[in-house]
Amino acid sequence: MTRNHRGEFDLVVVGGGPAGLAAASTAAECGLRVALADDNRDFGGQVWRAHTGSRLPEVAAWVGRMERAGVELLRGTRVFDQLPGNILRAEHEQDLWELSYRRLVLSTGARERFLPFPGWTLPNVMGAGGLQALVKSGLPIKEKRVLIAGTGPLLVAVAAFLHQHGARVLAICEQAARTTLARFGIGLLCYPTKLAQALSLWKEIIGVRFLTESAVRSAHGSEVLEQAVIAVAGKTETIACDYLAVSFHLVANTELSALLGCQLENGYVAVDQYQQTSKAGIFCAGEPTGIGGLELALIEGQIAGFAAAGREAQAKKLFPRRAKLSRFARALDRAFALREELRNHTLPDTIVCRCEDVTFGQLEKLGSWRAAKLQTRCGMGPCQGRICGPATEFLLNWSLDSPRPPLWPVRVEHLGPYVERSKPEYSQTL
Repeated sequence: MTRNHRGEFDLVVVGGGPAGLAAASTAAECGLRVALADDNRDFGGQVWRAHTGSRLPEVAAWVGRMERAGVELLRGTRVFDQLPGNILRAEHEQDLWELSYRRLVLSTGARERFLPFPGWTLPNVMGAGGLQALVKSGLPIKEKRVLIAGTGPLLVAVAAFLHQHGARVLAICEQAARTTLARFGIGLLCYPTKLAQALSLWKEIIGVRFLTESAVRSAHGSEVLEQAVIAVAGKTETIACDYLAVSFHLVANTELSALLGCQLENGYVAVDQYQQTSKAGIFCAGEPTGIGGLELALIEGQIAGFAAAGREAQAKKLFPRRAKLSRFARALDRAFALREELRNHTLPDTIVCRCEDVTFGQLEKLGSWRAAKLQTRCGMGPCQGRICGPATEFLLNWSLDSPRPPLWPVRVEHLGPYVERSKPEYSQTL
């Protein structure tokens, strides 16, 4: 039976990764009544995801701070809409929450970007971070042959993790050029902590093939993945493997920000020096403002927490550290920008929208994301375009439409109040 809950808070934080933990703790310690909602049952986000049944010390420390400060912790709670009057609607199992807030911090994190290629929908072809999460949840990986491909630091981090857990990492296929990676590596000298982290990871995978300007062309198997074809320096090579882990860097989760009317720039939420968005009283921290990693997320979260509590002077003390880490984030984007050649790996019969089985051939005849939704249902399945949307942005240079509520699939009974209380134009879309 559905139960309705109502909570009134000075600050609601959406997202329980590092930025959200830092924002909630900081604001609560300044005396605000704070709620933190996250769709996972435990906090830490993808960065601090721990093994099943355990909690990382860093997460435990932040959660302890929040509990001592009196933060209302809403685990397994997914925000899917906002009502007039600064009220977020969220679902927790069968229950419906209405969270009233004076100020809001969005720390919704990021997800992996996928670029379709023939065979990418085969079982055992998955995101690099997704495979890592499954292993942390108990998936046996010892002696399994794993090929890792795409772009970004995540590839090396996942390779090191899988190697530690007994996997046979066959190769890392990085699409960036060797010269570009060399410049990025030299730049790490300005960031000793990140350089140490990088060297530690590389030490774990000594002996693993690292191929630059390379990419997966196709994956093959009768029922599950059996082998993959990669392209390296204009030549192709077939590699037998049990898992293919692919990730083309990260995409910021900006759907809720866009729904609330926050301005986006180049795929990220635009914020001022205090992490405030274009909407007064709404702040944003972490990956939605730019892919910058753990340290930057924590700093931004603390700045947002101080600013939401009216402690601008304390927030300003963190500005120099944020500025340095933001330069690293920009360097990261430049180093792992997608090369144009990747557009050639998607064929007309390659499925782009897995939810609705829409092929690239169907999409390239159309002129926009909206036309694709109307004529093929691309982006209208369970993931609501979170996978195929960024792919079409790269492959077809499309701009995505603003999201409509509900942001996630929700129980039918929770749509009733939404239809009655939302604007007429919204109810017509259901």
